[in-house]
Amino acid sequence: MLANGAELGVKKGESAEYTDLPGLQEIPEVGNTPEKVAITVLKDKVKKYDVGIGDAGELVYKFLYDNSKADCPYRTLRAMEAAGKVGSFCETDADGTKIQFDAKVSVKRTGGGVNGVIQFDVTMALQSEITIVDPA
Repeated sequence: MLANGAELGVKKGESAEYTDLPGLQEIPEVGNTPEKVAITVLKDKVKKYDVGIGDAGELVYKFLYDNSKADCPYRTLRAMEAAGKVGSFCETDADGTKIQFDAKVSVKRTGGGVNGVIQFDVTMALQSEITIVDPA
């Protein structure tokens, strides 16, 4: 499946609906790698492990830079960053899979050069578990 068609939405105010953040150009890897926890006892002949909690790391979404409107994603996300606000997000992939999570954001505009596109990165510091909702 291609990443084409993926969207990232955010809940604004008390709304139950996600508002699309246009200009999305790149989506991150999603998932986590649980820590391996040693549970070996002295009588064991081999090491034994259990699965601990995972670390999903940071999710970084890449957007085309556009600062032309009051409600553009660049301003919306910068305002969330300045307020230290936790946002509720939903990535919707082309096949209808939804990836939902809460996160604090940090916004960083990329540099540019001749014939280079200016973008901005949104780094998500997770504040919840990631919920994956399969398409119907």
